[in-house]
Parts: sequence; C-alpha cells; structure tokens
Amino acid sequence: MSTPKISVTIPCYNCGDTVGAALESLLAQTMADFEVVAVDDGSTDTTAGVLAEYAGRDSRIRVVTSLHGGVVTAANTALATARGMYLARMDADDLALPNRLAAQSRLLDSDPSLGLVGCRVRFGGCREQSAGYAHYVDWTNTLLTPESIQLHRFVEFPVPNPSIMFRRECLDVHGGYRDGDFPEDYDLLLRWLEGGVVMAKVDEDLLVWNDPPSRLSRNHPRYDVEAFYRIKTEYLARWLERNNPHHPCVHILGAGRVTRKRADLLLDYGITFAAYYDIDPRKIGHVVHGIEVRDRSTIPAPGEGFCIPYVASRGARGDIISFLESRGLALGRDYIPAA
Repeated sequence: MSTPKISVTIPCYNCGDTVGAALESLLAQTMADFEVVAVDDGSTDTTAGVLAEYAGRDSRIRVVTSLHGGVVTAANTALATARGMYLARMDADDLALPNRLAAQSRLLDSDPSLGLVGCRVRFGGCREQSAGYAHYVDWTNTLLTPESIQLHRFVEFPVPNPSIMFRRECLDVHGGYRDGDFPEDYDLLLRWLEGGVVMAKVDEDLLVWNDPPSRLSRNHPRYDVEAFYRIKTEYLARWLERNNPHHPCVHILGAGRVTRKRADLLLDYGITFAAYYDIDPRKIGHVVHGIEVRDRSTIPAPGEGFCIPYVASRGARGDIISFLESRGLALGRDYIPAA
C-alpha cells in the first residue's frame, strides 16, 4: 500500500448523525492522494456502522476502534496511526470544502519555513443564537500571516483546530495533544508557537465549522473561559520573560473586577504590575492590593514600559488597540493583547 501525501485524522464519538456528511465532503476533494483515519472512541450510537459503511466504499478510509478514552486520546491515536507526510485535523461534525486538502498542501509545498497551516473558515451555526462564536470566527479569519498569528495568540485561539494541516516533523519534535484541565487544542498551538513552529493560513474558505449544541467545547469544563485564561497565562508569562525588555514589570490596561482576576494570574509567575489603567473615573485613583488604578492617558511612552490590554469586550478591545497605536506603541514591541 502506497503512503498517502495527507492523512486526515477524525476523532469520532457518538457522531452517527454527522460523520457521514463529513466523510462525503472529504471524498469530494479535488485531490485524491490522502487517507482518512477515523477513530471510533467507544461510540454507543450508529457511529461504528456509518464508519464501516464508508470504509467499505473507499479504501482510503481507515477505521480504528478503541474503548472510550476521550477526545485527546482519540486524536492522538489517530495521529499515531496516520501514515501521511502532512497531517490534517477535522471534526466529525464539520465539512471540508472541495479545495481544502489541495490548497493547504500546496501552501506547505511552496514554503518550507511553514510548519502548520490553517485556512479561513465559514461559520456553520446561527449567528443570532451563537453571536459570540460567530464573532470569533470573523476575528480568526483576519489572522492570515505568521506575524499576525504569533502576535494575537494570547487573545484567543488564532487557528481553529479542525482547520489545521501540519508537517509530520512538527508532531515528532513538539508532541501531540496533552490531556489536562485545559483546552488541548489551544495548548498544542501555544506550545508549537513557543517552540518556533511558523504558522500561516490559506486566504480562502476551506472548512465549514459547524456549531451544534453538542459540540464538546460547549459542554466540557476544560473549554470554559477560565481554562483558556489559565493555559494562556502559562505561555504568556514565558513569552514576557523573553520579549519584555522591562521584565518582570508590566502595565495592565483594564481595572474591572473580571479583568483584574484574569490578569492577576500572571502574579503567580513572578510578573509584577506597575499599575492598572482605566477610563472610568470611578476607578481611577483607587489602590487594589497595593496596585494603583491610573488614568489611561498616563500609560508609558514607547520604550518606557510594556503594556498588556486585558479588556475582553470586542468594542473596548478595539478602542484600546487604537489608543495604543495612536500613542506610538507598537504591537509586540511595546504591548501584547491578552484578551
């Protein structure tokens, strides 16, 4: 049996209603040199039967059956079984558009410096009922270059996990998904970026990212907001140690209770705060746990301090970035957004 160029890995658990459509979208790809490694993670619905049917129809679909161990175990089992030079991820409730595998592999072929590529994705849910998710998709679709992905990695997940394709060497060097009380996909991305993996995206819609109520990221505590902040803080602290010329001192933009709670996670890593900054006159002048809340207009000039915007609301976040840029502060040199 010849080795395929691409292995598409799909963890499957009780996805009998959706995995057939996902497989159909892969069989409709414009390139044929791929295999699908579908790991049935101990499903109790019709998943096994659907997978067996498709494996019988097309030899490129390989099914691995295991006891239920969770998505991390299933994803790593799929990666360990995959034979391709390039490894792609897909979820069993998403759809690959016809040019996905061709376009992503072409980008990896064309630029040896790239270790992982994503793509623009289409939001497959209800924009009214899932407005936050839809806005996240719109935001991540603006991050296409290695620089934009690197410098926005601490805002949110800059490359959706079901859209990734990467070189096998990245897995060999930096390892696969880790299990724990954190989002394993965000951890993998941050770990690989920290390890020097260069990432970019195809500037084309190549995946429909569906948002069903049963999506794991909506129902498992490892994907709640606080879990994201815990794991990003670990990596952000190490990034600051390497990139903040004023280490360990930083200036925190945002002084609300929730903002402080999330920023204060940095204190456990030895980071110190010069001040919190805000525009609310009711907060300015207060001292919280020994740290003063100052007017935003008093932030340090370029080169005189390092700022971290920690306000998460979309409108406020954009306003803060515009303010910092208007004062001459440069992304990555004078500030890094973390919310």
